[in-house]
Amino acid sequence: MGTIESNVDKTVSKLETQLESWRAKLTELVAKVEAVGQETKVDARNRLDEMKVKLRAAQSKLDEAKAAGRDKWGELKSGIESSWKGLEDAFQKLTH
Repeated sequence: MGTIESNVDKTVSKLETQLESWRAKLTELVAKVEAVGQETKVDARNRLDEMKVKLRAAQSKLDEAKAAGRDKWGELKSGIESSWKGLEDAFQKLTH
């Protein structure tokens, strides 16, 4: 049982680190958008707003899992993974 708990802790830590990285990247992108022309700015703002929503949703799912405890991890894991995949895909589209 200790191994499962350790794996969950490692996974949560890894996910939190990734969220912080994405949050920093999003802040950097917002600053870059401010430096571009108006038409580009409107499109980029919409995409950045979408990213912020996805980022908050991923954080919420992770917070929910942490609050529920390790025994509920299995039930919440697929929701976290789905949220993460959506966020990761959105970041890929935004940065490429």
